[in-house]
Parts: sequence; C-alpha cells; structure tokens
Amino acid sequence: MAIRSLASLLLFAFLMLALTGRLQARRSSCIGVYWGQNTDEGSLAAACATGNYDFVNIATLFKFGMGQTPEINLAGHCDPRNNGCARLSSEIEYCQERGVKVMLSIGGGGSYGLRSTEDAKEVASYLWHSFLGGSAARYSRPLGDAVLDGIDFNIAGGSTEHYDELAAFLKAYNEQEAGTKKVHLSAAPQCPFPDYWLANALRTDLFDYVWVQFFNNPSCHFSQNAINLANAFNKWVVSIPAQKLFLGLPAAPEAAPSGGYIPPEDLISQVLPILKDSDKFAGIMLWNRYHDRLSGYSSQVKSHVCPPRRFSNILSMPVKSSK
Repeated sequence: MAIRSLASLLLFAFLMLALTGRLQARRSSCIGVYWGQNTDEGSLAAACATGNYDFVNIATLFKFGMGQTPEINLAGHCDPRNNGCARLSSEIEYCQERGVKVMLSIGGGGSYGLRSTEDAKEVASYLWHSFLGGSAARYSRPLGDAVLDGIDFNIAGGSTEHYDELAAFLKAYNEQEAGTKKVHLSAAPQCPFPDYWLANALRTDLFDYVWVQFFNNPSCHFSQNAINLANAFNKWVVSIPAQKLFLGLPAAPEAAPSGGYIPPEDLISQVLPILKDSDKFAGIMLWNRYHDRLSGYSSQVKSHVCPPRRFSNILSMPVKSSK
C-alpha cells in the first residue's frame, strides 16, 4: 500500500508540474527594455546581468528603405562606421546564454520607409544577412557574428505601407533556412487603436510580441484610474491576432515628457490585477534602460509582474505510508 500510495503521489506531482509548467509558460515573458540610446545606461551585458529582463531591444536602426544605405545609431556606445560595434557580439551572446532574447529595433526617430514590395524584400534581406541567421557574404555585420533573436518594429514616421510584407519576408526565412535560429518579430505601436503606421502589419499573425506604448498618449494614460487603461489594452487584446501583449511604460517620469508614467505601487496594486485576467497579457516593456537603471523600476515590480514558480513545494511534501 505504501508503494502504491507513493506512486500515486508522484503521479499527482508530475501532473501538477506539467499543468503549472504550461501556466508558467504563458507568463514566462515578463519584462523587456530598450537599450542603446544613452551611454550612461551601462553596457548591454550589464543590463542582462541584472536578471530583470527577458527581452532587450537594441535601438536603433534609424535609416533603411527607399534606396538608402541602412544606418544604426547606438548613441555613443560604439561607432558602426568603423566596425566599432562588432565588439557587442560577445555581449549579445552573453545575454542569450542567460535566456534573454536580444532584438534589433528598427524605426524610432529617423529616415525610413518602404516604397514597394521589392523595397520590403530588399530590407528583409539586409536584416537577415546583417543581424540574423544569414551570412556576411553580401552585407557586413554591424554587431558582429552574433545572431540576434529577431526584429522589433518601432515605426513612428515615414510611410505606412509594406510593413506587413517586410514581416512576411522576414518570417519566411524560418521556412527557407532550416536549421538557423528562428526569427521572432515584435512591434511597438502607440496605444490608440489602430496604430497609424503598423495597422496593416498587426492584422497579420506574424508578430510574436507586441508592446503597446501606453505613454505620450493621454487618451490611454493611467491617470489614477486603471479602468481607462484596461479598456484601451483590451481593445488590442480583442483586435489583433498576436498572443503576447505587453504594457509599454516609461521607467521614470522623465522618460515620457507627455505623460504616462505609472508609479510602481500603482502598477502593482491597481493595473496588474486587472491586466493579468487576460490570457494575452505577457508582461511589461520599459523605455528605457537608462531610466530604469536610475529609478530601479524593473527591480521594484519584477516579483509582481513575474511571480516565482509555486510548484516546488509539491516535491518536498512528506510522504505518509499507508498501513
């Protein structure tokens, strides 16, 4: 009887582990951050060493498309014009070894756009061979040999067309280049729905992660009442196919001149309890590493956005023999 009882308990523990694992997998992607726009934010490796982030978006590739030579700007961290950013390769790999997905953010404030399907295809080829699983035979690799985990669409200017095609061309490499690292795609739309620049692209099912920017957009701000924010978030939940949505927040009031900062205590007590009811809520994305380093925002909220696993105690339960 004791053996049978032990076997039953172990079976129960196994089933609970499997169930909890599936639940935790849904919540495993918790906090992301943008890095690369302030030399006082510290190194990429130091950001990943904190253990606070599941994603780091390297910002930014500010020039691409329309026949332009693509350019990346890392705000003084390194100079890509003399291959000075290739040294980041080891830091990227360090982050990835720690389980952090490292993406290249394209767009932001810059000169970019896609004027045709062929233009989108050419930009996709550039991104694939320069930052993802392609080779340096056609293009140089500004960040060295490290293979990034994907591309982040932070489009806030230029044309509104062909980004759905750019996403499709990038995702197609997952099928065309068997054995290479999977290409993940993310997007950072403004919270008023639909986003002006990425509306068509986000109607596709090509994006793995969407961090909606709930700052510098007064109509969606928290403003001491989570209902307004929750309603705006839910609009995204029900309107796009993406399964992992993040709340995009400034890491300090100074990070968002037009507002949207939510104090950590309000995020924990008022906002997260509502958003966690959605199966699509996957965590928060912070702008940016510099402000987070100064404010400690991610450290203050991490245990609430990403609760620790709770099932370990199951295996330590005492086994009582049956007489």
